[in-house]
Amino acid sequence: MALDPPRAAARRRRRWTAALGAGALALTAGGALATPAGALTTAAAPVEFATRCVPPPIAGIPPIDGTTTAQITVDNAAPKVGDTVTVTYTVTRPAASNPVDLALPADIMTPSGTVALGGAQSGSVTVTGPKKNPPVPGKGAFPAFSMTGTFTVTAPGAITLSPGDYNIHTSYLMELDTPCTVKNPPAPVSETVTATDRPDADERALRLDNASGAPGVRVTVTGSGFTPLTEVTVTGRAGAAETADRMTVTTDSDGAFAARLKVNDKATTGIVAYEGPAWDPAKGAGPVPYQVVDDTPAPPNSQKITTSVRAGELSMTQAGDAVQLTAVDFGQGGAATGALRTVTVKDFRGGPAGWSLTGKVTDFTGPGGAIGAGKLSWTPACATRAGSPSTCVPGSPGPVGTDGATLASTANGTLTGGEFTVDAELSLDVPAFTAPGAYAGVLTLTLS
Repeated sequence: MALDPPRAAARRRRRWTAALGAGALALTAGGALATPAGALTTAAAPVEFATRCVPPPIAGIPPIDGTTTAQITVDNAAPKVGDTVTVTYTVTRPAASNPVDLALPADIMTPSGTVALGGAQSGSVTVTGPKKNPPVPGKGAFPAFSMTGTFTVTAPGAITLSPGDYNIHTSYLMELDTPCTVKNPPAPVSETVTATDRPDADERALRLDNASGAPGVRVTVTGSGFTPLTEVTVTGRAGAAETADRMTVTTDSDGAFAARLKVNDKATTGIVAYEGPAWDPAKGAGPVPYQVVDDTPAPPNSQKITTSVRAGELSMTQAGDAVQLTAVDFGQGGAATGALRTVTVKDFRGGPAGWSLTGKVTDFTGPGGAIGAGKLSWTPACATRAGSPSTCVPGSPGPVGTDGATLASTANGTLTGGEFTVDAELSLDVPAFTAPGAYAGVLTLTLS
C-alpha cells in the first residue's frame, strides 16, 4: 500500500519517548529508523488482524473468517504505578455482518470484549460498549462500535495494548451473540503507555511542643510514621554530631511515640529520631530546630549575642524532561547517542549522611518488539560546587539496565552536604535490523 507524502514524512520522523515525573527522563531520537512503504504502524494507530466470527446457530451459516480493523486509545499515556487508566477499544470495521436477511433496527447491539496487555504488565482489560447502533440492513455489515474499560498500573515500564476478542450481542426478537476471536493472538499493538514508579514517601515526622528552652528543660517530642513496635532513639544534635541529650522509646502499633527529652547541652541546635543503632536518613526524621536558651547571666556592661543555623533538605532538579538521541538507519543500526539532562542535587541537611543517585531503565518497546534495557549505557560525570563539605563521585561507565546503576554519589562523613551537578553521555545500541518505528523506554532516577 503506497503512502501519501504527508504520511510518508511522518513515518520518517521517529521519536523514542519516555515519561518524566519526579525522577524519570524522556528519551527521544529524531530521524531514527528509516521506514519503507508498508511498514508497521506506530503506537496509538489503527491495526488490522485476522478474526473468526461465529454467527448464531439460528443463522445456519458456518464461521466467518475475515479481517477486523480496530484502534486502542487511553486517557493517560504516562501513568504512575497505582494509577487507573481508562481504555477505549474501537472496532472501526468488524469482521462480522448481519447473518440474516432480516433488517435490524437501531439500538439493539451491545458489544463487549477484551484488550490484551503486554510488555511491563500482562493480563487483559474487560471492555463493554453501550447498547447503541444505527439500523443494519439484512446481510449488511455491522457498524463501527466502541467499548471502554479500566486497568490499574502495577509495574513501571512500557505497557502495550492490543485488541482482543470481542462479541456482538443483539436483542431483537431473541437474544443472540456473534463472538469474534483473534485467529493469531496477540493482535498487533495499537497503543503503548509508559508507566513510571510512584516514589515511596518517607512518612516519618517529628513535632516539638516548644522550639526553645533553658538548659535542663524537657521538651515533648512527638513522632509519627515510624515502624510499629520498634525502638527509636531520640537525641539532640549539634550540626552533624549528636549531643549527650538522648533517650530511647518504643513506638506503638501505629508507629507513633511521645518522648519527654531533657535537653541539657547548650550546643544542641536540633532534635532527631531514628530507628536502628545509628542515624540513617532513610529510617529517621528531623532535625527539628531547637534552641537552648543560655540563662547564664551576662557580665556587667555586656550583651550576649546568639544565632542558629537551620537544617534543610536533600533534593534534586532536572534541566528539562526530554533527551534527543541521534538517528540510526534500518539495516545498519548502531549507537543512538545523546546527553542526560543535567541533574542538580542539593544536600542542605547538614548531617553525617551522604547520598546516592541511581537510575534504571525499561526495555525500549515498539512495533518490532523490544530493544533490551541493557542496550542503554551511560558515562556519568559530576561536579561539586566550591565550598561544599562533600565531594561528588561519578558512577562507573556501563549499562544501565533494569536492575539499575549508580549515576553519582557522596560518602558519609562527620559533616556532609553541598550542591552538585550531575551529567551523563547516553548511548543506545540499536541492532542493525530492528523493525522501523517508535521505541519507548523509561529512565527513572532515584535520589536517596
